[in-house]
Amino acid sequence: METQTAKLPKFEGKLLIKTPVFISQIGFLEGNFGKAFLEEYKGRIKADYKNVSALLTPPLNFLCYDEDVVKGSNPFVVVLANQILRQEGLRTATQADLEKAFKINALNSIGYEDTGLVLRTEEDRDFPRNTPLAKDIGSQLRTKGIEFSSENPVMIPLTGLELANADNGYGLTFKLREDAQIYNAPVLGKKSGDFSSEDIDEITGLPTKLGEGSRILSTRDSGLSRLFLLGGSCISSEDCRLGIPGGFGRVVVVSAEGTSPQNSEK
Repeated sequence: METQTAKLPKFEGKLLIKTPVFISQIGFLEGNFGKAFLEEYKGRIKADYKNVSALLTPPLNFLCYDEDVVKGSNPFVVVLANQILRQEGLRTATQADLEKAFKINALNSIGYEDTGLVLRTEEDRDFPRNTPLAKDIGSQLRTKGIEFSSENPVMIPLTGLELANADNGYGLTFKLREDAQIYNAPVLGKKSGDFSSEDIDEITGLPTKLGEGSRILSTRDSGLSRLFLLGGSCISSEDCRLGIPGGFGRVVVVSAEGTSPQNSEK
């Protein structure tokens, strides 16, 4: 005869497997979401930045929907995209987000993704069109007590910026948001070199050192440039052509606060 035992109290052990409360999601502007985004994007240009469209090479008016995805990117485009996506609890991907995504094969890159701006000096001797823009950003940084130089550049994720109309070669300027994360990035002040994915800073998404590895970091020694990830491998911080209509670019979207497991199923 089986002996009956008293009812045991509730077992209160610790979880053996850590289960996340939130699961972030990442992807391109695709499908119906991409179509709706592009319609809103074009409406914002007409409503808020119509003077920009009159320029010979407008930096905003070139996104297109093709092969079920929105194509095109530059820093101005990504910042305006953020102004739209924030209303949906979303944002564009940072350099750190992309590094995590490619590490687990969550994205398949066939082009490049803009993630930030890099400021070294306010005078851009190679691309004078950027000088007024660089001076405006530099003034905002100094107001916050942030210094920068060719040897110690500043990297600003595009998620920390807003667009404003301006009287310069682009018709636009960038304004720092109150919640902007700004990083001094001395590695971007060094000469271009090789690096390894094992030497990536998890906060900035940038290499911590150069010298060995199968990946390439490209830099320059002055002015304002864009930061982007090319082909999921090369990190470029030398391109000063901020308004170029690059059709190979893609805007990458991330759930800003994460999505609960239940909501991710929906």
